[in-house]
Amino acid sequence: MPIIADSLMDSVYAYRLSKIPSLIPMTYNSVVKQYIEMYAVKKKNFSGRILGLTKIYYPLFEEILDRYNMPLELKNLAIVESALNPNATSRVGASGLWQFMYSTGRMYGLEVNTFIDDRRDPVKSTIAAALHLRDLYNIYQDWALALAAYNCGPGNVNKAIRRSGGKTNFWEIYRFLPQETRGYIPAFIAATYTMTYYNEHGIVPVEPEFPLTTDTVMVNKELHLQQVASILKIPIETLEKLNPQYKRNIIPAINSSLPLVLPYHSSLAFDEFRDSIHAY
Repeated sequence: MPIIADSLMDSVYAYRLSKIPSLIPMTYNSVVKQYIEMYAVKKKNFSGRILGLTKIYYPLFEEILDRYNMPLELKNLAIVESALNPNATSRVGASGLWQFMYSTGRMYGLEVNTFIDDRRDPVKSTIAAALHLRDLYNIYQDWALALAAYNCGPGNVNKAIRRSGGKTNFWEIYRFLPQETRGYIPAFIAATYTMTYYNEHGIVPVEPEFPLTTDTVMVNKELHLQQVASILKIPIETLEKLNPQYKRNIIPAINSSLPLVLPYHSSLAFDEFRDSIHAY
């Protein structure tokens, strides 16, 4: 019986993946199955939290990916990269929703200084990710290889292609790639599957702890988030979650205007009490 049941699930998973509209091949095999069962079966609570966060980030991701004519399913890559946490930092120093290293981020216009880390800015980092992925696709003309290169760099992908005897299919160069990258494409496919078929697995979205509806105001003087929190009666933790790019909770708007994201109902109040906030 277990063999029959297992075989049945294989056919269900494969069929469901085949029905997802995607430019990126939704290949099904035993490696992908392990990741599907991790996201959709073993870690339902984790996937429920992710599902809640998609309400905040996916509209933004889709708008930017569409602007650059990129496959919208790439939005699911941020699950693999950061679990949709803009403050995520890897052991090697990659940061943000899209896990940019310092040097790669600078190549795509992401500023990092004492006060600001644009890698944590949801808008700027998503634009940078779309441009970086577009450049990688232009190199390989293959989305799976482009994603692999996003993870481990073109040098490692090129080396795997050479060691495989010139193969240019992800699964044919799979064993020549770094260990982490071998799981990267299967995890992306599994995340896409789970975000598409969560209902079938009884996964319930967990509502995020910060507002779903926000507005952005521009600030043209240096400002501490605590000044905004105190005058507008917004928890400082909410402002920190909505503005993760400000490393010290300071908006260093000295020579330029910088954005401040607020709960939607607070944006009008900010304009009304702007002078009081700056004077606080």
